[in-house]
Amino acid sequence: MTGLVAPAEAESAADGTATDPRGCPVSARAAAFDPFGDAYQQDPPEAVRWSRQEEPVFYSPALGYWVVTRYDDVKAVFRDNVLFSPSIALEKITPVSDEATATLARYGYAMRRTLVNEDEPEHMPRRRLLMDPFTPAELAHHEPMVRRLAREYVDRVVDSGKADLVEEMLWEVPLTVALHFLGVPEEDMATLREYSIAHTVNTWGRPSPEEQVAVAESVGRFWQFAGTVLEKLRENPDGPGWMPYSIRAQREQPEVITDSYLHSIMMAGIVAAHETTANAAANAVKLLLENRSVWEEICADPSLIPNAVEECLRHSGSVAAWRRLVTADATIGGMAVPAGAKLLIVNSSANRDDRHFEDADAFDIRRENAGDHLTFGYGSHQCMGKNLARMELQVFLEELTTRLPHMELVPEQRFTYVPNTSFRGPEHLWVRWDPAANPERSDPSVLDRHRPVRIGEPAARRITRTVTVEAIERETADVVVVTLADGAGKPLPSWTPGAHVDLDLGGLSRQYSLCGDPEDRQRYRIAVLREPEGRGGSRHVHERLAPGDTLTLRGPRNHFRLDPTARRHVLVAGGIGITPVIAMADRLRATGADYRLHYCGRSPEAMPLLERARRDHGARLSVHCGSDGTRLDVPALLAEPEDGVQIYACGPRQLLDALAEHTAHWPEDTLHVEHFTAEHRSLDPEREHAFDVELADSGLTVRVAPDRTVLAALRAAGVDVQSDCEEGLCGSCEVPVLDGAVDHRDSVLTKAERAACDRMMTCCSRAAGDRLRLAL
Repeated sequence: MTGLVAPAEAESAADGTATDPRGCPVSARAAAFDPFGDAYQQDPPEAVRWSRQEEPVFYSPALGYWVVTRYDDVKAVFRDNVLFSPSIALEKITPVSDEATATLARYGYAMRRTLVNEDEPEHMPRRRLLMDPFTPAELAHHEPMVRRLAREYVDRVVDSGKADLVEEMLWEVPLTVALHFLGVPEEDMATLREYSIAHTVNTWGRPSPEEQVAVAESVGRFWQFAGTVLEKLRENPDGPGWMPYSIRAQREQPEVITDSYLHSIMMAGIVAAHETTANAAANAVKLLLENRSVWEEICADPSLIPNAVEECLRHSGSVAAWRRLVTADATIGGMAVPAGAKLLIVNSSANRDDRHFEDADAFDIRRENAGDHLTFGYGSHQCMGKNLARMELQVFLEELTTRLPHMELVPEQRFTYVPNTSFRGPEHLWVRWDPAANPERSDPSVLDRHRPVRIGEPAARRITRTVTVEAIERETADVVVVTLADGAGKPLPSWTPGAHVDLDLGGLSRQYSLCGDPEDRQRYRIAVLREPEGRGGSRHVHERLAPGDTLTLRGPRNHFRLDPTARRHVLVAGGIGITPVIAMADRLRATGADYRLHYCGRSPEAMPLLERARRDHGARLSVHCGSDGTRLDVPALLAEPEDGVQIYACGPRQLLDALAEHTAHWPEDTLHVEHFTAEHRSLDPEREHAFDVELADSGLTVRVAPDRTVLAALRAAGVDVQSDCEEGLCGSCEVPVLDGAVDHRDSVLTKAERAACDRMMTCCSRAAGDRLRLAL
């Protein structure tokens, strides 16, 4: 580490401008990047917003690291733990002074590899051997203890009217839970807190040379403490807890679990099991109280808490950034990064990337893909303790919203953070309330209420909102436009052109593209074609739905996004396929983009939204009608490939197939399609083969029979996977694929996404070989 600062100073051109290790100039914003400054500490995603928008991978001369900020790039780095080694995750980011190094040596400090910073092939055998205590069934045993502790700590302050929740609850409870989980005897809380903060500053902070010595003293004592506890546990390793379990595992496989490894994971485990949870809890309470209406929603409806936890972790998680080492020349987000480069991957920035999360800065506890956040990392090094943290956060929020629903932030307090690159949570969180208004004073039975904790990520299917049918208007003989508004009059989530929502209609779940104005947050509009031979959703809308009715809605979700960087857009719609396409045309017109809209139909009378298209898109619109002989000449339209052109189409399969055929000679992934029908076929056991699905997080292996879908097999094994259409159209049942070749049969993924083979639709797609490994 001694060369971390010096190379950055050396990387300057003769005129004083900074250059990266390849000799390329460094932009002014990249040169000014300071992860230890107040702006980054207060709000890391906001501090690097410029990077997400303009320079998603940049070199920081001051840090000596390449910085990665966009969702897809961060996830790609996490996914490949060979090209992007985790070996520097616990490396000190600030060069250590000779005196601090001597201090650590005096204590025999020898932190080496742990599950966090270990390369393959050593990592996975150890992870698998040590995974059992983290399974949902084992974690469930800890829930009563977590509830008891949360109750006891709230009891201490409930009648005081004011408290620093960090000092008086949110630090000590996760630490106590961590010690119980690890099987470590409870020691002095203040001392362990000092040790933990010192470890964070020592590894990810920027202490001065003078501060480094004091930090090294605490880290050295922490190391000695971990070793002493480990020796005590060795004397009787039959008790509960992860460390006794690990000692027993060492007896079975000493070549996998070594002595030095046990000492390192003892120390790292104490920090990892509690500090990130403590910070996450403080961030969550702060965020909820800053968004008062959301706090009141979960007070009134505790069933919202599990997804509120996910959205808090996404929006304001406790892990701001992580690190990786590039082992061979690589390309990240289009940027060439040399072998040996060090990466700061800002997963908190990825969690606020509008390319993946609709209106990413908004705090929406009903966000359907909140669980896509990267706060716990991703891939084979994903945090093993993530579900313990989720359980604790759920219990904390339930206890606080039940007993102190009237709690509020003390005004005008300034939140401070321990300066470091990676872990983030307020050092203090002052709240106040009126003890006379405590619900338990008038109704002691509130103390007996609690909901079962969900261990694991909440199922997206359960994340719903109630909407009211505001109007139903006849558009054509077979199409109605339905206007929906929030049942409580609140703004609806923002959406982008191409998005759709899922509606529950008479026991059926159906998907409809949004065709209204994305700027109108008070209402959604959908157009529904009556399909007499359909499965019943359209008949319910046309025959039974009436203004004033209430419906359950999920979403919006968008698998059909516009590429704003395209030089020109060609939009093609057939019949009811106009619904997502016209919203795209509206956006392109508003932004002054170059586009052409082709609208196909049997006759003008049968083409919904035609008058709107003519009114708003004028000369950019071409109408193609079978009744008047102006059918779209697809071969002529697509005869010559054009650079920078993107084609978006929605309509009947015949139209989409023709477009696919005649864009085969265009650049890959020029054509983007949205299907509203599928060629659904039952599985033929004579043509299919059985295969195994390994679930990385739970350690289960599920056999998928030739006549069974992956979705059905997972549900039979008790794994909750969302689904809606179950025809490969909506994308609801998508799961991450860590390893194995997929036989893709959906209508959602693009060619590039299929080639990446990092996700699949479980309702229809299958394994191309004998095995798949999923991040479930």
